[in-house]
Amino acid sequence: MSAVTSLPRDEESESLSSLPWLFLRAVASLADAPLTDIAERLRNAMLPYLKSSALVIFTEDCTGRPQKKAGEESIISRVSIAELEKLRPALSGENPVFTEAEIAGRILPVLALEHVSSRAMLVVTDPHPGAGSYGAELDVVKYLWRIAARRIQEKIADAPPSYLLESRAASAERLRVTAELTDMHSTTLETLLAALRSASLNDAAARSTVTDLAGKALISIRALSDRTTTAVEEPVARAFERLREELRPLTRFSGIEIQFIEPPLNGRALPGEVAHAARAIVRGLVLTMMEQTDISRIRTRWDCDGENLLINVRDDGGGVLTADSASVRGLERRVKALTGQLRMEVMPGWGADVFVSLPLDLTTRPARDAAGWNLAARELEVLELLVAGHRNRTIASTLGISENTVKFHVRNLFKKLDVGSRTEAIALAHSNGL
Repeated sequence: MSAVTSLPRDEESESLSSLPWLFLRAVASLADAPLTDIAERLRNAMLPYLKSSALVIFTEDCTGRPQKKAGEESIISRVSIAELEKLRPALSGENPVFTEAEIAGRILPVLALEHVSSRAMLVVTDPHPGAGSYGAELDVVKYLWRIAARRIQEKIADAPPSYLLESRAASAERLRVTAELTDMHSTTLETLLAALRSASLNDAAARSTVTDLAGKALISIRALSDRTTTAVEEPVARAFERLREELRPLTRFSGIEIQFIEPPLNGRALPGEVAHAARAIVRGLVLTMMEQTDISRIRTRWDCDGENLLINVRDDGGGVLTADSASVRGLERRVKALTGQLRMEVMPGWGADVFVSLPLDLTTRPARDAAGWNLAARELEVLELLVAGHRNRTIASTLGISENTVKFHVRNLFKKLDVGSRTEAIALAHSNGL
């Protein structure tokens, strides 16, 4: 039996003190970051290696909040998805790109990186190295960005029902506002065009120039509307192909054959949260089925009836799965969060057949009476103003009460609605027609 040699106390302390604790703490902070803090934590982690005025993460996986931002308010409050998308063609793999771009309405020097598997994009404005010149610092920045991007993927894959509800409500609201702005500006520009084309205007050169400018502006507005819709929707064929890519390692190393039956190519596009939830549900079902000892094949199929995404996952196991298992119950909660249905048929000796239906449109529920939540009249007024997007100061001014009183009512609302944040309260109110 060999003797165990231990370091003397002073040598052990010296060994520990030589570790890069600042960097390790930054990695640990990113590894457990909630989505709401991920941009701020990433920026703080990068500061010793990369100084910047602002940091923006753009990810299509977060349909409710595609941008996560930290830094100067004048930049993060004005940066747009359209500006970020203009940078994407310049990106190649995960190689950083230094360039100048229009961000928040200004031309700024930027550093841009992309996370290949998720297509998440990082944009840092006014970048300059923390130690005077770029070297190993850039490799550290890339490493930290990969951790943050993977963290975003993990949080979305394991998103709780409350996040899915909030995401869906936010997506619907963003589409509604964009549609209203598009209609308003389109009407204005179409009216302008009609006036400028009028025979009463004799200055042909001026009319031609302004007509051309107005036409280009109209096209830009329509393109922005299309881009916003694309950001919260995913073609069903592309969503299914991403599922295939995610499950490919299992087919390579598990020894179990996974068959994919593709949806129709002309099937309706999926809302982003439905696409992400569908992939997570299938992954969960496949992993659950693979835990069986007598299984050689799993088949997954997607279809669309115009109103629902229809998912079917079937195995050739011994038919020992049950709907009461913890993993299946967890998946069913995710399905119900999107007002969907999960049904399982198990035949001993023949395997399990799971059917999932996810509606593609928001379900409009009748508004609840305030008595259903036991809200006082003032609490209902505060909730209505929250839903309208007002902050505490505005609510206090509108109702003629103090901000502390508003905070008191908001805390009571959280308790009565059984929610943990303003966004959850707003999502719940939206889903009940308030």
